[in-house]
Amino acid sequence: MISFSGFYRDIADSQLSILLESLPAKIGNWQRENNNGSLPKWEKVLAKLNYPTPDQLDLKDSVSIGSGAQLSAGQREKLENLLQLLHPWRKGPFDIHGIHIDTEWRSDWKWERIAPHISPLQSRTVLDVGCGSGYHMWRMFGAGARMVVGIDPSPLFLCQFEAVKKLAGSEYPVHLLPLGIEEMPASEAFDTVFSMGVLYHRKSPIDHLLQLHDQLRDGGELVLETLVIDGDEQAVLVPEDRYGKMNNVWFIPSVAALERWLRRCDFKDIRCVNLDVTSLAEQRSTPWMRNESLVDYLDPNNVDYTVEGYPAPKRATIIAVK
Repeated sequence: MISFSGFYRDIADSQLSILLESLPAKIGNWQRENNNGSLPKWEKVLAKLNYPTPDQLDLKDSVSIGSGAQLSAGQREKLENLLQLLHPWRKGPFDIHGIHIDTEWRSDWKWERIAPHISPLQSRTVLDVGCGSGYHMWRMFGAGARMVVGIDPSPLFLCQFEAVKKLAGSEYPVHLLPLGIEEMPASEAFDTVFSMGVLYHRKSPIDHLLQLHDQLRDGGELVLETLVIDGDEQAVLVPEDRYGKMNNVWFIPSVAALERWLRRCDFKDIRCVNLDVTSLAEQRSTPWMRNESLVDYLDPNNVDYTVEGYPAPKRATIIAVK
């Protein structure tokens, strides 16, 4: 069974110690609720990932673990087969002992767009909300963060993260908790909070912004990346049913509307630092994510629109201060 004892130990004497009052019970409930699903099967995969401490590790410019020289061809094939059992891999890419995990998303491109605009992460305590398999968490740690905590309730994402962490070979202060933001007490303890690709999945986007606000210390920085549409402060797209075949997209605001929402939630120094149309090269099917992807969500006759006729995905990154 996946253990969270390292996380509890790391926060015991930190500003995050308040989390010890409620999170162990919530995580225990999550483990019991998922014990009859796929989690035990994926945990068996984790138990087989017994490989040497990597001879090199790069978390600054990529997430690369090992040079590939430590494993024989047979060992590398076995490792690749084990990692494929954790399909689909959506956020990445990862390079592990010579194996390139070519994920659905080129999350490194998103990081390269965002990183020049955020406050330096050196010695900061960071929260990544909706962190997926944890790719960006490793890049945050590689950028100098003192501790990175990610939250995402998906058991598959947790197991993918734990696989990468085990293969990295050390007890780094990087932790993924299988929880949603609504289960986090108002810690007011994080220096930087990231919420990337989450807001449009929330039935109440204002509540989500307030929950993010509650996790930040005074003067802390919010990095918010989300789908947007063109328009003025009143422009918000509410899909009739699905957006890009997703049935959990509720509100897609304009940048101006989103900035107003943030002001109403008591954020200041609000600025849009990036606006980018998602390309077919950034999100696509690969041997590590063999399901449908962006090309299947767009109108085959006009990729400027989704299959439902809405504007194709455009993403903005907003930075704000509590």
